[in-house]
Amino acid sequence: MTERDDINSDAGVVNTDALPPSRNSSENDPWPLARLSQNLKDYIARLGSVWVEGEIAQYNAKGTSLFLDLKDIAQEARVSCHSWNPATLPRDLAVGDRVIAQLKPEFWPKSGKLTMAIVSIRKVGLGDLLERLERLKQALIAEGLTSIERKQPLPFLPNRIGLITGENSDAEKDVLQNVARRWPEAQFRVVNTKVQGDNAAPEIIAAIKLLDADPEVDVIIIARGGGAVMDLLVFSDEALVRTAAAAKTPIISAIGHENDSPLLDLVADVRASTPTDAAKKVVPDVVEERHWISTALERMVLRIAGYVQSQTDIISQLRMRPMLANPYAFIDDKQELLERDLVDLRDSIALTLERANNDVQSKKQMLRSLSPQSTLDRGYSVVRDANGHVLAEASKVKAGTALKIRLAKGEIEATSK
Repeated sequence: MTERDDINSDAGVVNTDALPPSRNSSENDPWPLARLSQNLKDYIARLGSVWVEGEIAQYNAKGTSLFLDLKDIAQEARVSCHSWNPATLPRDLAVGDRVIAQLKPEFWPKSGKLTMAIVSIRKVGLGDLLERLERLKQALIAEGLTSIERKQPLPFLPNRIGLITGENSDAEKDVLQNVARRWPEAQFRVVNTKVQGDNAAPEIIAAIKLLDADPEVDVIIIARGGGAVMDLLVFSDEALVRTAAAAKTPIISAIGHENDSPLLDLVADVRASTPTDAAKKVVPDVVEERHWISTALERMVLRIAGYVQSQTDIISQLRMRPMLANPYAFIDDKQELLERDLVDLRDSIALTLERANNDVQSKKQMLRSLSPQSTLDRGYSVVRDANGHVLAEASKVKAGTALKIRLAKGEIEATSK
């Protein structure tokens, strides 16, 4: 019996007229299993048809029957589908094709199987994919995830380079060999993932998160050596693109596809045209750096030599000036001026002292001439009474008054008559 015959045989097993009306079941009053199956069949039949998108995971054509499995593009989900009239369907369907299908769920009570009847199915054309990618691209641009302001600069010399690529792929070899050629001391942390097909996007997302969380990784390269547009769709996966945009570590997208570049190129901090180009961007060329260092040293030596020579010339010119030719000449001139000033000062002081001395002698002579002693020396005397009063009138002196007479030299006592 074929699979179709097995499924069709279910159609007459359940006698819906013999089933009692729907009621609640319980432990003491359980449903017959046939009622459960019939209720499921009736409920599922009311769902109608639905449009889905997926990838053909299994394809089997048997005479007038077609059986295939569809799986979700990004997650682990799969359904079985069938068609009893495959002549109405495209003839070029194959495993791996991405399709859009109109499916009608059908439940078969006898076997308890749920299948999907294919009402319509068609391949997803490249135009459809590009249109969806364009809508996602515009959404990313509107959110600012592609703006230049968000781009992080690459470190001049990363401590460790994270590399996400296929295992033993040409892209991995290109990056490792070219980086080693440019900077032999560079260190890597390589995470090998799928780069197309099933689970590629989840694996790459997990790798980005792993390397982004490593404090020793300073930059991340996501590399693949090109391919057809359909092969590179994983690098336009929305979840992958948003994970790359949210990473704190700078990311280099090196998918190696010039035309119709994946969306990862837009959100990455740096886009490399090939894995080899990524190697050139991630580390400097040690030969070039040594050349630049050598050139810089030569320039510094020349500038220092030129500066020293210019300063030497300035010093030579200064030494040729009279002042520096005989620095003591300036001191001698100042010393001669100082000695002249000292002579003038001494003469001025001597003249001032002489004038002051003459003035003092003149005033001494004047004082001497006006001194009472001088008068006494000329023969005069001073008469005073006993109380020391000077007597000027003889008429006022009574007889017998005791007198004191001051002479030029000495003093005598007398009594008036």
